[in-house]
Amino acid sequence: MDKKILIVEDESLVAFDLKLILTKAGYKVCGIADSVREALEIIEEQKPEIILLDIFLKGPLTGIDLAKKLTDMNIAFVYLSANFQESILEKAKTTQPYGFLVKPFREKELLIALEVAFYRHRNSMEANLRREHALEQTFKNIGAEKIGWGRKLLKIAESLQPHVPFDYLSIILNNNPYSSFDGISFLRIGFNEYQVIGRDEFLNITHVSSAAHKAMIENSPLTTKTEYFNAGEFSKVWQHYPVKKLIANTFQLQSFLNFPLLMSKGEVLTFSFYSRKDDCYSNEHLALLTRLQRTLVTSLDGLLSVQDLQSETVSSRARVPDEPGHKKSTDFDSIIGNSHQLLTVQDLVSVVAPLDTSVLILGESGTGKERIAKSIHHLSERCNKPLVIVNCASLPASLIESELFGHEKGAFTGAIERRIGKFELADNGTIFLDEIGEMPMELQVKLLRVLQEQEVERIGGKAPVKINVRIIAATNRTLEKEVEEGRFRLDLYYRLYVFPILIPPLRERIEDILPLASYFIERFSRKNNKSVTGLSPEALDQLYHYHWPGNVRELEHLMERSILLTSSSIIKEVMLPRLFNHNPINNYQSTGRLKTIDENAREHILAVLKKCNGKVSGAGGAAEILEVQPTTLHSKIKKLGITKDDIAGL
Repeated sequence: MDKKILIVEDESLVAFDLKLILTKAGYKVCGIADSVREALEIIEEQKPEIILLDIFLKGPLTGIDLAKKLTDMNIAFVYLSANFQESILEKAKTTQPYGFLVKPFREKELLIALEVAFYRHRNSMEANLRREHALEQTFKNIGAEKIGWGRKLLKIAESLQPHVPFDYLSIILNNNPYSSFDGISFLRIGFNEYQVIGRDEFLNITHVSSAAHKAMIENSPLTTKTEYFNAGEFSKVWQHYPVKKLIANTFQLQSFLNFPLLMSKGEVLTFSFYSRKDDCYSNEHLALLTRLQRTLVTSLDGLLSVQDLQSETVSSRARVPDEPGHKKSTDFDSIIGNSHQLLTVQDLVSVVAPLDTSVLILGESGTGKERIAKSIHHLSERCNKPLVIVNCASLPASLIESELFGHEKGAFTGAIERRIGKFELADNGTIFLDEIGEMPMELQVKLLRVLQEQEVERIGGKAPVKINVRIIAATNRTLEKEVEEGRFRLDLYYRLYVFPILIPPLRERIEDILPLASYFIERFSRKNNKSVTGLSPEALDQLYHYHWPGNVRELEHLMERSILLTSSSIIKEVMLPRLFNHNPINNYQSTGRLKTIDENAREHILAVLKKCNGKVSGAGGAAEILEVQPTTLHSKIKKLGITKDDIAGL
């Protein structure tokens, strides 16, 4: 085996015990460190492949601080900790570890965790390399196409979207006195649909005069640094860059990444990425763009001729055409909505679908996890093979093993013939395990073996059966909490958590309510031979101010019921459940003005903080009740201007 491992552990007895176990198993332990400083010195000298990392170490820095550096170095690591509180796991999870072991642990658990970590790291590296090579080839193909500069920039922007997500992208050419190119911007309005914004369109949208815009540009220093800013850090740079402030305020943008390209003749072509997410950009995005820099320069160098940049105009609303054999648009037709949260989900699907990586889909009941799973399958190389759907919550515990793995004739009472299990039926295709959090512990061990060995063993069978199956799992449970309470295996959690996709609840993307309702109205009107065409303003207002505990599925059923009960051409009122409406949120102030989303969010977060006595993270904290990450809630609290005095005054 001879794989190099570094042990970072401040308890010497534990560290030497680990060294004995690993050496016996064939690993090469290249060092033991008890602090972050010592670990970094050994890493520099020995270049380990994986690191066993305790969270609490000697010195001022913790294992979590070191983990952030390891992520930048692309070194896999597995946490060791005697403290398995959910708050610790939340902090650790943000660093994207490859495993988590709780002290005391058995030798077998350690070796399995390392095997899983190597598997995940190897797969992620291979997947990243394949994606980057594919992206480089895409850039070369675009550069060779006989189309104008605007179309090329648009296609390059769309190619970058799944890897460096943006809601607004501006591309500006600096240091070229012979060019009249004022730049071009792309505002995302659909999955692969963008509004193209030139200089005149920008001035019209922002209501800024040409002279004022010119003054803003002149007052902004020229930057040639690749950098990013999230949330509050972004707003701090506005005083130096008034144009960025104008863009951010106009389009409600919260994160920014600057990527200047030095072209062959000395020009600087700057890509400025903006996102509505407050934590969108990271060092991974900078590293990816840096690796792609040479290919981008080669592809774009030919665009910088004066003739090209002066001659072409681009439609203000442009849809990137699908390539031959490209199935993106059709496979997302059943996913309705254009909120930036939903578009992010679609971006993730488009990235992971062509790979064979396991996917874990997270989200509340009714958010559409099964539709996302179907899109992943239909966009994959396995699209012409079976997609087998299994709801783990609907199968009796006594039957689930037979359903999944099959059985031989006579294996148990009632087994009158051989039965092929779901995994074998999905051979060369995909199996979707819905509500994976409901799977009994004893079957989780068998599922782990399927993931590791790609083989199943029928009940009563004499030998394992080799299979080739991609696994997509989904759950509405918080798996970290399930692991903490002993209902879900930690090694299985990390094996599945290779590529998580979180589907936001409907209440967090209210801009999708109208297109979803319109879609369901059209569908159920046609089904029931009705001529209902839409919603009255009052009915739509009801939908906007409802909490949607059942998410999209609840909206679908509500629209079907409303269609059946409506005798006119529009739905004038919707019959929302009284259970959730007995104490509706007061969305109107005394003046009768409709409150903004931020105002309602501020009131709701304050009410939850009051209930939690100001506690944000950990068990019983506001983040747990609101079902968001503590870091996300802290960012939201800061954005909404909530202070300790506000909480104390409640």
